[in-house]
Amino acid sequence: MKVRISDGATDEEASAIAEALAQHVRDEVSVFVGDADSPAAVRESPVVPSATGGDSGASATEGTDTTDDLGPTEREEALWKEIEDIELGGPEKYKERLEEQGKLFVRDRLDLWFGEDGQLFEDGKFANFDAWHPDSPEVEEGNDDRLPGDGLLTGAAEFEGREVHYMANDFTVKAGSMAEKGVEKFLRMQQRALKTGKPVLYLMDSSGGRIDQQTGFFANREGIGKYYYNHSMLSGRVPQICVLYGPCIAGAAYTPVFADFTIMVRDMSAMAIASPRMVQMVTGEDIELEELGGPDVHARESGSADLVADDEEHARELVADLISYLPDSADDTPPKSEGKPPVKSPEGIDSIVPEKPNKGYDMTDLIDRVVDEDSYFELKPEYGKEIITAFARIDGRPVGIVANQPAQRAGAIFPDAAEKAAEFIWTCDAYEVPLLYLCDTPGFMAGSQVEKDAILEKGKKFIYATSSATVPKQTVVVRKAYGAGIYAMGGPAYDPESVLGLPSGEIAIMGPEAAINAVYARKLSEIDDPEERAEMEQELREEYREDIDVHRMASEVVIDEIVPPSTLRTELQNRFAFYEGIEKELPDKKHGTIL
Repeated sequence: MKVRISDGATDEEASAIAEALAQHVRDEVSVFVGDADSPAAVRESPVVPSATGGDSGASATEGTDTTDDLGPTEREEALWKEIEDIELGGPEKYKERLEEQGKLFVRDRLDLWFGEDGQLFEDGKFANFDAWHPDSPEVEEGNDDRLPGDGLLTGAAEFEGREVHYMANDFTVKAGSMAEKGVEKFLRMQQRALKTGKPVLYLMDSSGGRIDQQTGFFANREGIGKYYYNHSMLSGRVPQICVLYGPCIAGAAYTPVFADFTIMVRDMSAMAIASPRMVQMVTGEDIELEELGGPDVHARESGSADLVADDEEHARELVADLISYLPDSADDTPPKSEGKPPVKSPEGIDSIVPEKPNKGYDMTDLIDRVVDEDSYFELKPEYGKEIITAFARIDGRPVGIVANQPAQRAGAIFPDAAEKAAEFIWTCDAYEVPLLYLCDTPGFMAGSQVEKDAILEKGKKFIYATSSATVPKQTVVVRKAYGAGIYAMGGPAYDPESVLGLPSGEIAIMGPEAAINAVYARKLSEIDDPEERAEMEQELREEYREDIDVHRMASEVVIDEIVPPSTLRTELQNRFAFYEGIEKELPDKKHGTIL
């Protein structure tokens, strides 16, 4: 830009004019005095970047310095100091105790999970800031009652290539207890997950609600009770995975049991509806927290824990494996990977299955010859051991396996195993994970104790879950399929895409010994000669076994096919691929009443 001013102006005046104009135009400013051929002053325009980092469409004069030399203001520097202070967490004395407990500080934990670059953003960092920060006029001098973030961190991050919502308690802030502003952050995170359709990670280390501050968050419409309403709304919508890092008591203990999957950390975590001190006050029972609600209690007795991790790093590894079988939401399909051959050859399947129907064996030996190598991921391994519930892959496709375990109580279905299977099937169906049933069971267990333990009630839930699941289902009669066991295990009446039999398979109301005793007991008792009676028993046993043999079932088209055991993996691979994406409809109703 060239500017000519009146003759007689001084160089200082020309320089001032050039300086002023350069601030307002995106061009070099040259000021000429009178008729002079050379400029008295030249000034370059400072380049002001646009919001997108460009130059707002204007071209700077060649040679112009485009570097913005403006730095943070005092106002921004003050904000950074506030953020740094918040990120220090609670009082230092509580941070020092974490190491004694073998725990990470919550922000170090987030770095372990997501890496320093994996945390996309945090929400509510300044929650309750005015109520605790030393510079706040509301805080008394010398007060050390730090409440950064109100003891709860929420945000979004990248985890194993997936975008997730997260929440994490800060145990250095009043033992991770929950109060009004932290509750608000928790609720917002859940409600946003409903909208985004992305998984949620709950990294729990909370002593429960802050009793001395319960007004404003306990019974409110948007209070802590809304946690569990939102958990219920999220259930089956997006995967909810919870990891426990400490004693989660009372209200804090419900998040783990509402989650789809719960991992406890050994020698660190516990969950219970009341603390040992409260239990002692209410019932008189004197009990330690580990015995009341430690990992072994919930992994073996209650079934509330899916897995137990050895330490914080192991917990992350378990969740990384787990989420690889799950979609982001119910609208998506599980992620596939490149298929791998089984760790053991399918050629050996038939040799694993004993000819005698009552002889035990380990079903995982068969599973290892069917699923992709390193893909077997069992859940609740210590609970209801008579049934295996596990994720795996067949040619890279995730499947949920429900398998009887003859190595445990002959594979009979006990109440806890039935409940475990029902919940797993329900979860697989919610997230579009196809189901593989491997049946080898004498049926549901009988006896007075299992009746007291609700075998009928829990068995009903098992059958209901199998009946209502709309994902592709493949059923294999490996050996015994007796009684209502074949119903629960995806038998012909339960809309599987295929029912396959191995040559060792049998389908019957009951096994040969029980049947002979039930039907022919009187007739046999009338035979006095022991040898003659034994001979008759053997003849009846052979006739009965011919009647229930898998060949008879295939001949009558009860099952779809008898397959050579060495081809079982190929059969399943082809069938899961063929029926992928199949659509099934349930009757038009609000929902069933069984669960």
